[in-house]
Amino acid sequence: PSGKGRRLPEVYCIVSRLGCFDLFSKILDEVEKRRAISPALVQPFMRGIMEAPFPAPGRTITVKNFLPGSGTEVIQLCRPSDSRLEHVDFECLFSSLSLRLLLRVFASLLLERRVIFTADKLSTLSQCCHAVVALLYPFTWQHTYIPVLPPSMLDIVCTPTPFIVGLLSSSLPRLKELPIEEVLVVDLGNSRFLRQLDDEDSILPHKLQAALEHVLERRRELACEKGDLPNDSNSLSAVVSEAFVRFFVEMVGHYSLFMGGLERDDESPSSPTLPSPSCPSPSSFQREAFRKAVTSKSLRRFLEVFMETQMFSGFIQERELRRQGLKGLFEVRAQEYLDSLPGSEQRGVNKFLKGLGNKMKFLSKK
Repeated sequence: PSGKGRRLPEVYCIVSRLGCFDLFSKILDEVEKRRAISPALVQPFMRGIMEAPFPAPGRTITVKNFLPGSGTEVIQLCRPSDSRLEHVDFECLFSSLSLRLLLRVFASLLLERRVIFTADKLSTLSQCCHAVVALLYPFTWQHTYIPVLPPSMLDIVCTPTPFIVGLLSSSLPRLKELPIEEVLVVDLGNSRFLRQLDDEDSILPHKLQAALEHVLERRRELACEKGDLPNDSNSLSAVVSEAFVRFFVEMVGHYSLFMGGLERDDESPSSPTLPSPSCPSPSSFQREAFRKAVTSKSLRRFLEVFMETQMFSGFIQERELRRQGLKGLFEVRAQEYLDSLPGSEQRGVNKFLKGLGNKMKFLSKK
């Protein structure tokens, strides 16, 4: 606040067990707008918000509040139907990076490289880091992940292990003095790489990358077909998320054909306990048969490297432990993919690139 003498900054904080970042950000924007007029306007607004029922997934609620000079304002608060998309703002990524650069970053992360994002604003860093990690679904980043790295911890970027780190642009001069090697440094403010390995554009299989790029170039058009509003952020996020899910389905959607038997002889009702992740049972996944089932040479070459990552190992291990328990979007799309194959191909042939864009049935308006 303004005034003389020592003053502490005012902080408004929303605490919730739900990660609805986009919804909460909208509320805080409204709080900030009212605080700029008068602190007395914040409490009535927040009371109205707290008394309103929290929107269910896929639903929108309306909150009315009086604002001097504007009259009664109607504020709509909505939640996406898919909980994975609640805390993701993919559009922040697309507004910060060109599509070609974004796919290069994505490819680097698939090989578990070291990536540093820099930006002038904390919000940009945080949103873009969250979004780029969300693009990896159904895989999970297994290494160091610090969306906003404090300057006092800058030495962490010298570690030889994989990481995703967000850094304020003010720390760049110090970063240049550090002995870092084989690191991709991404400038979100100017859509450019400050450091790179120069092979980022050749990591992904060419046809698969081109198909993904084509769908993402049409993301707004496809979102309009799917949603009711031209700039519906939920529809846009759903289109982007689905495009990357389809990409992974084309790449590894046949994994379940090579998982081995669903039951082991030593399992019985009296011993239902699953092995813990720290002490897993021997893998029943047929790695080589899985890779060789792919007809595309470029995809086979990529899988040879990708299958050595901890991301891929964690993906297979989770499915070995939980077996039939996974029913997420990826599993649904992978099963649809397998069902679309002729019966003779079910036991080991992954038809490469069956049309990433054409198969996105969810995009057609119901």
